[in-house]
Amino acid sequence: MADADSRDALVDRVTSFVADNKRAIVAGAAAAVAVGGVGYYLYTHRGPGGPSSSPKDVERNDAAPDEQAGTPAKKKSKGKKRKTTKEKDGPILEERKPKSTAASVSDATEDVPASIKELEPKLAAAQISAMPESERLQLAATYKSRGNECYKKQKYEVAAELYTRAIDVSPRPDAMYYSNRSACYLYFKPPRYDLVIEDCTAALAIDKLYIKPLTRRASAYETTGRLHEALRDFTASVILDRFKTEATNAALDRCLKSLASKVASETLKSREPRLPSATFIAAFFASFRPQPKPPLPESPTQGDTTFDLALDALAASDYTHCLSLTTEALEQGISTPLAQAYAYNLKGTFFFLMGDTPSAKAAFEASIKALPSFTNSHVKLASVFMDMGDAESTMKQYELALAANPRDPDIYYQRGQVHFIMGQYERAAQDYQKSTDMDDKFVFSHIQLAVAQYKLGDTGTSMKTFRKTMRNFPNMSEPFNYYGELLLDQGNFDEAVKKFDEAIAIEKKKTAHFNVLPIVNKGLAMFQWKNDFRAAEKLCKEALEIDPECEAAIATLAQLLLQHARLDEAVEMFGRHVTIARSEMELNATLNYKLATEAQLEFVRNYPERAEMLSEVARSLQ
Repeated sequence: MADADSRDALVDRVTSFVADNKRAIVAGAAAAVAVGGVGYYLYTHRGPGGPSSSPKDVERNDAAPDEQAGTPAKKKSKGKKRKTTKEKDGPILEERKPKSTAASVSDATEDVPASIKELEPKLAAAQISAMPESERLQLAATYKSRGNECYKKQKYEVAAELYTRAIDVSPRPDAMYYSNRSACYLYFKPPRYDLVIEDCTAALAIDKLYIKPLTRRASAYETTGRLHEALRDFTASVILDRFKTEATNAALDRCLKSLASKVASETLKSREPRLPSATFIAAFFASFRPQPKPPLPESPTQGDTTFDLALDALAASDYTHCLSLTTEALEQGISTPLAQAYAYNLKGTFFFLMGDTPSAKAAFEASIKALPSFTNSHVKLASVFMDMGDAESTMKQYELALAANPRDPDIYYQRGQVHFIMGQYERAAQDYQKSTDMDDKFVFSHIQLAVAQYKLGDTGTSMKTFRKTMRNFPNMSEPFNYYGELLLDQGNFDEAVKKFDEAIAIEKKKTAHFNVLPIVNKGLAMFQWKNDFRAAEKLCKEALEIDPECEAAIATLAQLLLQHARLDEAVEMFGRHVTIARSEMELNATLNYKLATEAQLEFVRNYPERAEMLSEVARSLQ
């Protein structure tokens, strides 16, 4: 897409490319696992696959049901034969009885006490220490077996006490006892998530590869709102389990989305609104035909004079001063309805660019009140409603704008943009054509018409429109850049790069408003074409030297670093994108990548001996 939306289109294209080619990318990154791990796209893998886990990883003589992602096991239906070997969704149930036990402990595992009071007295510490090690081991196993029976009979407090006795009696730490007891705490009324976390942590301190307590602790963290810890544990669990358990995979996705949404909301509330990059602002203003400067009245007020200076600042691309002068002019008082409408419109535009939707809406409404025929404000108010997801109000504003001035070509162009975003390419093409028929000197109408034709599957007509546009606008980079994108989409990499180079050459002749998107596009093309990461990285960095806050360059470089297993640098770049993301949706998407990458980095640090497992998973995706 031409205009400011092209930034988002490029970011989407990077993401789509990586998603479509994740198998090759993950496989390529696997070689660097030892130093950085595999990227975020491992998290999107679904279904069984890859090497089978070793028995130690997934099968234990642990009778406590394996609550996948913390979901309690359902009560078994009566009449069904109880399984005594490997459960469908869980590990092997241990049913064997020890050869001998202490005289004070019953060996009848079927004897299920109704309460803790019905248990025999606990052994004193002196009694335990006086027992031979072999007898203590057998006694601990008996307590555990009895705890298993109580657990299956839903006597959770009694089961927890028996597991506690197993822990106390055992001569050496046993992770299974802590894991079983943690499962009991989930069914206390109310559930004791603090004890679940404590026991799972104890189990993992004994055996950090024990998946069951790792997953259970993740769920407890999630339930208690400790989403960062939950994401860390879910990430480790799915990787150690090689993504074989669907419930845990789904829990990871859910936790990641919840955490990203929470952080995005907190970030937007705490940070001050800020203008986006100069490239983005310039592209947004360029997507509208220029508005004539309102003439100063014969006896201008202070506000009239100040607003005239604001428009001079706008012409000089001094956007910060333009906003402050416009605000000051409105406070001082502007005398003419046209200048008032223009000033409120400009103020609303800057609010919209900063992501302050309520303030933008109020400013555009004030502009329309000052001069109802000022169609530009109707069009921009429609964009606000579109941002809010209110399609009906969006189209209503276009109707009001056309009622005020049916000969304004910008109305048709901008409405075409809405149709395009909604996937209504035929309607979009019709509006772009109307806009072009009314004013054929606006390059973006031609470009968007060609893009809509391409989306409709009429590639020949689209390419013809692009070639005509390049002839008619030889000193504008946009037709060359977007034609290059069309060629890139077709896999014609050589010709695409040539068009990006032509666009870059045109931009380099400018003294201001350098549009770096052709540079970013060329970098992406080099990566897709020749898997030339170094060239792609160099071009993105070149774009950032020109425009340090160019979101397309930052997002693209972050993705490239991620796929090249340079995860620390990718996290840093995603962090930069977080600081400049304009909308909550964009911020959410960026945070998903950043948080997931951070969690995987933590896995590599916590499980360095298991880094090769990521390579195995990557190979299984091929």
